[in-house]
Order: sequence, then structure tokens, then C-alpha cells
Amino acid sequence: MDFDKREHYRGILLEEMRSLLEDAEKTVSEMTADTTNFPDPTDRATQESDRTFELRIRDRERKLLNKIREALERIDSGTIGTCEMCGEEIGEARLKVRPVTTLCIDCKIEQEKKERLK
Repeated sequence: MDFDKREHYRGILLEEMRSLLEDAEKTVSEMTADTTNFPDPTDRATQESDRTFELRIRDRERKLLNKIREALERIDSGTIGTCEMCGEEIGEARLKVRPVTTLCIDCKIEQEKKERLK
């Protein structure tokens, strides 16, 4: 992959990282600032459920942040866009949709088939 494309993906990944970190910061500040005391147990349960859901989303985003960091390392090493299983080039369309991917579409399909059989 040439330098311009790598830098293009670096920009996309850094922007995604910035957005995720901003959302996480916002969630933390909202949760620490919200000291609402609900006398109704149903309202309290709804708030707890909403918080749990929000934390699950943030956990998924934390995992995505790790993948973004790994993709940035692959950009630095010049290996982004190369399938980790077969060594072939990952298609441009796949990288545009999922720039953190490490597998070409054929290897990803094969991996998913194996996972379903387990």
C-alpha cells in the first residue's frame, strides 16, 4: 500500500479514535454528575438498566480502540492492508468499510464458517 493511502487510513482511524474517546469522556462526566435520587423503584431500575447498557457500549468501544491502536501500528510498520492469514492484499473496499480489519474477505468468511461449526 502506498504512503498516501496509509496516511488516508491513519486520518480515518485517528478521527474515529478521537470520537470514541470524546464519547467515553462524556459518559464518565455524565455518570459522575448524575446524582438523581428516584423514590420510585421502577424509575431507579430504568436508570440502572440505561447505565448498564451504556457501559456495555463503552466496553465494546474500548475493544475497538485497541483495534484502532493495532491498525495504527500496522500503518507504521507498513503491513496494513495485508491479510494476516494468507498474506494476500486486503481489498480496498473492505478496508474502506472496516479499516481495522486484519483479514481479507475470503479468510474472514472461512473464519466465520469455522466459528459456526464450534
